[in-house]
Amino acid sequence: MIIPKDKLRAFSLHLIISVILAAMSATLVFYFWFPYPYREISGGRELFLLVVVVDVILGPLITFVVFNPSKSRREKILDFSVIGVLQLGALLYGLWSVAQARPVYMVFEYNRLRVVHVVDVPPELLESAQPPYQALPMTKAGLLSLRPMAIAEQVQMTMGAFSGLPLAARPELWQPYDSAHSEILEQSRPAKQLLEQFAHQAPTINAAIAETGRPVERMRYLPLLSRGTVWTALIDAESALPVGFVAVDPLDK
Repeated sequence: MIIPKDKLRAFSLHLIISVILAAMSATLVFYFWFPYPYREISGGRELFLLVVVVDVILGPLITFVVFNPSKSRREKILDFSVIGVLQLGALLYGLWSVAQARPVYMVFEYNRLRVVHVVDVPPELLESAQPPYQALPMTKAGLLSLRPMAIAEQVQMTMGAFSGLPLAARPELWQPYDSAHSEILEQSRPAKQLLEQFAHQAPTINAAIAETGRPVERMRYLPLLSRGTVWTALIDAESALPVGFVAVDPLDK
């Protein structure tokens, strides 16, 4: 079967436009919503690729099927308009779905770090947060810690955690990350212990430490939890900030 050049040209042009839109969307998703390590531990890469692959392939294929050089100019414009609206609508819906899954905070949860996503936070609880945190960030995820709980809160919130609402996703507990500086350093452990515990993964751990530009003596670590995945966050022993990440589960004994 010989495929008309005009049909191939229309398909190729539509494919190029689709790839450009996909690249622009990728900048939004991977730079603002899912920068490293979130694209790895929060499932952003897989979700975005599913959305984009379907959208990029589907639109040009529809063009390839319906394009007919013998159609009038008006018919071609109508065809392309309908296909464009459908494809753009699918892409926007896909990006909205990705936005709902995006990480908004990395939270120090008393003895570990946990990634909190949009869908993790009950909207009705946001009003109970301190004023700076009553709206979820639209760009890169921020850092928070949890304030100490009153005795009366402990039972209620612990039961909520058993029901699937992590403490880190309770806006009424959110406070600035720096407010828990001493607790973070107290709960973290020296990076040398991580190297000793996982000697078989020493090259991976040492590479992650080297990327921070800090000596191992200045590094501590905490578990980092996100959607059933456990990594290790490397913590600066002075600032208490997470400065590196490694795909090692420190809770795995």
